[in-house]
Amino acid sequence: MTAVLLPEATTDRRRWAGLGVLAASLLVVVMDMTILNVALPDLSADLRPSAVAQLWIVDAYALVLAGLLVPLAALADRWGRRRMLLSGFTLFGSASVLVLVADSAGAVIAVRVLLGIAGAMIMPATLSLIRVLFADQRERALALGLWAATASVGAAVGPIVGGALLGAFSWHAAFLVNVPLMAVAVVAGRLLLPESRSQRPGRIDSTGVALSVGGMVAVVYAVKELGKHGPHPVSLLVLAAGVLAVTAFVRRCLHQDDPMLAVRLFADRVFRAGVLTALASSTVLMALLLLASQWLQLVRGWSPLAAGVALLPLAVGGLVGSPFAPAVAARIGVRTVLVGGLVATATGLGALGVLPRPLSYAALAGVFLVVGLGTAALGVGSALIMGRAPAHEAGSAAALEEMSYEIGGVLGVAVLGSLAGVVYRAGLPQGTGAAATESLAGALGTPTAGAATTAFTDAFAVVGLSGAVLALLAAVVVWRWLPVDLDLADLSH
Repeated sequence: MTAVLLPEATTDRRRWAGLGVLAASLLVVVMDMTILNVALPDLSADLRPSAVAQLWIVDAYALVLAGLLVPLAALADRWGRRRMLLSGFTLFGSASVLVLVADSAGAVIAVRVLLGIAGAMIMPATLSLIRVLFADQRERALALGLWAATASVGAAVGPIVGGALLGAFSWHAAFLVNVPLMAVAVVAGRLLLPESRSQRPGRIDSTGVALSVGGMVAVVYAVKELGKHGPHPVSLLVLAAGVLAVTAFVRRCLHQDDPMLAVRLFADRVFRAGVLTALASSTVLMALLLLASQWLQLVRGWSPLAAGVALLPLAVGGLVGSPFAPAVAARIGVRTVLVGGLVATATGLGALGVLPRPLSYAALAGVFLVVGLGTAALGVGSALIMGRAPAHEAGSAAALEEMSYEIGGVLGVAVLGSLAGVVYRAGLPQGTGAAATESLAGALGTPTAGAATTAFTDAFAVVGLSGAVLALLAAVVVWRWLPVDLDLADLSH
């Protein structure tokens, strides 16, 4: 790998400042995933999109981002990771400005597509550049822990920022907030970040791009649709087509000497353990955020802004624990810390099923804090992913890690969110109206509101217990895969 390194006297200070740039850019990208949920009611009232258009406004960003992670990470290995990152910053800010002329649902969807492209340019490049900035494995683990904690902060802060902006401005402000942040990121990135490229970049062939993009978009779209509407022949067909395309892409990569995506990395059990940790954590966290946000607003009656503030203990737990995770791993072992993080996450989620009723916010805040502390181990998992991959395959490792977070988030909302819907409907009395059966929001203000809020709280508890089981299963597998003597200081093969 070639890199333009900073002067030795200022390397230490500047690389941590460079990490600040990378973490801040991730913060903006993650915030953009959640801030729209707050702005959507005002946007819908202004533009009056159809129900289908509303779904595309929400989903276009995630679909495009997930589909383009692999080819753009491979392109960054050739073109330059810093160049790709700065181009992503520029596109993200420029697309956000375009919202000023977006006067229809189609125009907003187009803006969201551009933001998804920019997000796919930014996210893998940040991980690859962290590897360049931090050669020491333990320092890298700390840096990756702070990077991962930033994602939790972004998910929690997004609704807060969105609520505050909407209180003072129109829905356009939810997009325009990105512009000054991206402008600063471009300048700071040029000053603080080194350029790097892979010495052995993977081939970028049109067939591989078509299979990877088409397959990922089809899988993510189908899982979302199945989660929203249940089994449907069209959704199942799209899912099957996506799985076949992804399988064909994987087989193609396995038969190439310089593949676009280094899927052979999964042959390493340590690498797999890191990916599984990211996948399982993302799945249960997104489900928790989805249900908790709805419970706070619909059951407790809090505003979106107040509900966003109430989610902060989740971010606080991650921020407090992340700086200490590498040092703890050095003392008691990587396996113990990674498994311990998953067990802590399971403990917090499982508590939802046994807490006394009526459920209080104080108890829920404790759940958030424990789960947040569990996510502090994600930085160690990320260190396993990036540390076990050879330097020339850092882009592939970064893309696979980001894909695990994206797929995990989709599965959490679709699968565990659907489970919540099943439990909620089962808890309603017979004869409940269609609107109340469809959602808790439709039940508020009706005679069945009390029963509906109880049913939703029960569904919240069941999702917590189910998430706890998933996290514990992941912990068992990670325990079996990781060597007991694995050390962050020596992750290379």
